[in-house]
Amino acid sequence: MEELGLAVPKTHYLALLLSALAPHHPSLNSWRRGLLFLSAFAVAARYPGRQASKRQAVAALRWAERVRTQARALLGIRERRKR
Repeated sequence: MEELGLAVPKTHYLALLLSALAPHHPSLNSWRRGLLFLSAFAVAARYPGRQASKRQAVAALRWAERVRTQARALLGIRERRKR
């Protein structure tokens, strides 16, 4: 959003951010399901009484890695070499 000169809202709701970006990058619409899933872990899982199962945590990590890789590619940022 910053690269496009758009206002960046203060939110953990990733689908809202996607909605603002999608008109500029329609290919991002394919991320919607994953971002909705990840949004559930943005705040609630950090507080007592709410936790993710191991299966959910693994799935969230997988989605986060996929989104990160695609976002870096969209921005032209190369992946770092693993040591």
